[in-house]
Amino acid sequence: MTPLTCDLWWGDITAITPDRLRDLYGLLDADERRRHARFRMQADKDRYALAHGLARLAVGRAAGIAPESVAFDLRCIPCERKADPPDRGPHGKPRPSGPAEGLEISFSHSGDRVLLAMARGVAVGADVERVRQLHTGLDGLLDHALTEGERADLAALGPRDREAAFFTYWSRKEALLKATGEGVGNLTAVALSVPGAPIEVRSWDSPDAPPPGHVQLRDVPAGEDYRAAVAALTPRPLEVVFRDTDDLLR
Repeated sequence: MTPLTCDLWWGDITAITPDRLRDLYGLLDADERRRHARFRMQADKDRYALAHGLARLAVGRAAGIAPESVAFDLRCIPCERKADPPDRGPHGKPRPSGPAEGLEISFSHSGDRVLLAMARGVAVGADVERVRQLHTGLDGLLDHALTEGERADLAALGPRDREAAFFTYWSRKEALLKATGEGVGNLTAVALSVPGAPIEVRSWDSPDAPPPGHVQLRDVPAGEDYRAAVAALTPRPLEVVFRDTDDLLR
């Protein structure tokens, strides 16, 4: 079976000059600029501009069009399930449209890092999480993020390994749920093998879950302080290729 190529780009907010961020902001459409303006913290604005700007550059290059002319359709699966969905305006997973239709993207940002994934013809999801000590303690998020079996697996790890394993779980689950467009409101819908063991999707309780064998999930090397993952909804083997972000930005 022919492998699916998933291209990945890393962005580092500390390596981007203010002039370059302004250039990236200039690529955004009116809706993206409105969402950008809602952020209060400058760091959040910068991460947003970097993630969305990189997405426009990558999609534009692949489709042979100018990045500022790239159009995205936004689709929110949870809202589509509701009989009376809230009027929140355009939101949800961005899917390239027009000349770029057929390309699939996903991006994520945490701390100083931005991760962009792109594939053709297959839905993808990507997530990066900075490993950190949680001010309220790890237990406050366990019920929200992990199933009962996953919490038992986590408890069996040594204290120093638990936070890193927790954010490994988190990045893998977000990548899967972002691939479907379902969003990350119910992380316990997915049950995974414990980090350190071979990656396995043990169960997926969602109407949008792919058939068994039709999902690929990979950890992405992200450095000691981060955990990242990419998912693709396909039975084909997944080939992850890291691309040159500096080349994309030139």
